[in-house]
Amino acid sequence: MTQTTLARRTVAEFLGTALLLSAIIGSGIMGERLANGNAAIALLANSIAVGAALVALILTFGEISGAHFNPAVTLSDAAVGGVKWRDVPFYIFGQITGAFAGVGLANAMFDLPTFFASHKARAGNSQLLSEFVATFGLLAVIWGCVRLRSNVTPFAVAAYIVAAFWFTASTSFANPAVTLARTASDTFAGIRPTDAPGFIVAQMLGAAAATALFKWLVPIDKNDAENVIVSHQ
Repeated sequence: MTQTTLARRTVAEFLGTALLLSAIIGSGIMGERLANGNAAIALLANSIAVGAALVALILTFGEISGAHFNPAVTLSDAAVGGVKWRDVPFYIFGQITGAFAGVGLANAMFDLPTFFASHKARAGNSQLLSEFVATFGLLAVIWGCVRLRSNVTPFAVAAYIVAAFWFTASTSFANPAVTLARTASDTFAGIRPTDAPGFIVAQMLGAAAATALFKWLVPIDKNDAENVIVSHQ
């Protein structure tokens, strides 16, 4: 397959992240409405829908952009020689704008204001530790699978995120673009704007720690880095 242009990769990141956020917010709203106050059922619905969406979206957009949908993944990939640094701002722009577009779309589909600030508190050291662990684990899964079993990476990433919804106190945001956009929906999957900066710092530290460790644990060469998530060269 010929290498895709930067414009196409940017649009793929926009669309993939937008649809991912629509799944996160939309399934959270639907789950909460149907669960009749049972938070466990709502979270189960939310996690299953997001995991299923991740598999579909990674398989759909992976061969175009690599299906990062996550600034932490893009920056980690650039740090090991995958995405060129000059392309990183375009990837992150696509991811962040796509994330907000997805939140607005999900809110609108459920007859809510397009954007309205979340009041859901997600503060404290346990939440920050959870985001460090969630993002560390996500990058560990990515780097381990890309180097050793690249064909299963989409399924491994989705499986990890579904599990991390349940084993982390924060319900595993693990993505700075997702975190920023979820401040704009006062629904089940939202987060207060004041809590978002701490989440993002913890996520970037977790991603950096996993990437540094796997450069030693399972050495990653340039060809592996270029194929992060799914081969797109």
